[in-house]
Amino acid sequence: QVQLVESGGGLVQPGGPLRLTCAASGGAFSSYRMNWFRRAPGKEREFVATITSSGSTYYADSVKGRFTISRDNAKNTVYLQMNSLKPDDTAVYYCHTHTSYPPMDYWGQGTQVTVSS
Repeated sequence: QVQLVESGGGLVQPGGPLRLTCAASGGAFSSYRMNWFRRAPGKEREFVATITSSGSTYYADSVKGRFTISRDNAKNTVYLQMNSLKPDDTAVYYCHTHTSYPPMDYWGQGTQVTVSS
C-alpha cells in the first residue's frame, strides 16, 4: 500500500513561484514513475508532469518551461517547482503513481494552489 501526501500549496501572486512536495511511503518509491495532475474549478483533472524512475521528465504543453518536476529517492519525495505562475494554474494539485503488481493507482489528498493578485 502506497501513501502519498502533498504539501506546499497556497496563495501566490501572478508571476510568482511555488514548490509542491509529495511525500511517499509504503512502497518501492525509487522504482515508481511519479506524476502530478491538477483539477481546476469546473474542469476535468489534467496531466501536469511526470518523472520516471530513471529521472526522465515530461510536461504538459501548458506548463512546459515554467514547471520542473524532480525527485529525491533518498527522501521518497517528488517535487513540483512552479515558476511564472498564472491565474490559469489555479487548481488542486494531486500527486499520483501507478503500480503494476498489483495494478493499482494511488493518489494524494491534493493541495490547493491559488494564483491571484
